[in-house]
Amino acid sequence: MPKSSDTSNPRIQKLINQFSGLGIDAFLVTIDVNITYLTEFDASESWLLVTPSKSFYITDFRYILEAQKGLKNIEIKQYDRSMFKAVFEILTGLKFKRLGIDERHLSLSAFKELQKNCPQGIGLIELSDVVEKLREIKEKKEVDAIRDCLKLHHKAIKYLRGVIKPGLTEEQVLAKLEVFVKKHNAGFSFPSIIASGPNSCYPHAKVSGRKIKNNEPVLIDTGIDIRGYKSDLTRMVFLGKIPPLVREVAAIVKDAQTKAIMTIKAGVPVSVADQEARNHFKKFDLEQFFGHSLGHGVGLEIHESPRLSVKSPAVFKAGMVVTVEPAVYIPGPGRKFGIRIEDMVLVTDKGCEVLSDQTA
Repeated sequence: MPKSSDTSNPRIQKLINQFSGLGIDAFLVTIDVNITYLTEFDASESWLLVTPSKSFYITDFRYILEAQKGLKNIEIKQYDRSMFKAVFEILTGLKFKRLGIDERHLSLSAFKELQKNCPQGIGLIELSDVVEKLREIKEKKEVDAIRDCLKLHHKAIKYLRGVIKPGLTEEQVLAKLEVFVKKHNAGFSFPSIIASGPNSCYPHAKVSGRKIKNNEPVLIDTGIDIRGYKSDLTRMVFLGKIPPLVREVAAIVKDAQTKAIMTIKAGVPVSVADQEARNHFKKFDLEQFFGHSLGHGVGLEIHESPRLSVKSPAVFKAGMVVTVEPAVYIPGPGRKFGIRIEDMVLVTDKGCEVLSDQTA
């Protein structure tokens, strides 16, 4: 295998360093977000072929000028008819035999097309989550970008607490939030959830025309996007007099989150944190009302690995940024409501740092 001669891009170099262990000579990146991560260039409908000696950005006429302007130390290849043929023309010229592909990011038709165009003597090695594993560990500048998202996020939450009142519909609250975020030249990480009263019982409730009433909870789950990085927080707003059961469940959910956060540390299985929250709910016979995982990684995408689940084999590593979002959703007539509290934490060697302001 040729020795790497370009160490100007540390992220690509980390990928190259894995080639020997993966049994490949080159790796084909076919999803935009992973190309954006590796190159720090806003990729669109293009592929990145990484080899030990050089990387190739394969694109068409529509994106060639942007690529030439924005990419550094990467050779840009414009294809006319077939992106698939362009890949193998490069590999044949460099005499590589084993091409790694991420099977999760190729459609069946694209995989068949790769096989069809693959010259004799070159093998396709199917792999999964190669770049995603690199993305799990955030660099300082990535964490700083997430902190910037959270600064605006906290302002948005404070704004909403002053806006939400009985008589407004969920849609009207969302419209006010959209205006606020747009004024700050930012976007959303995902479609926001504004779920009032019984609607808060649905984990992914759709914003509706329901009018918010007094003496009921309002669940707000939203995220800010700045420079491609995301935030993700859930907060509860209580209007009027909080019913005793709602108050009791809210306190239990908060305690479950605190206990889960206290377990987070580099080297600890992610399942431990999830189980800690479930154990706490079990003490109050509420475990059956917590039906999703405890959280997930966040970065360039709102849902990244690791997934904080009792079934996950992942282990916390220093540099991971994850959400911790225990919840209880109480069904049934007369008491239908949900409580979810979500914060973002940075995993460290000694424990974790809560990045979000839990008082907001």
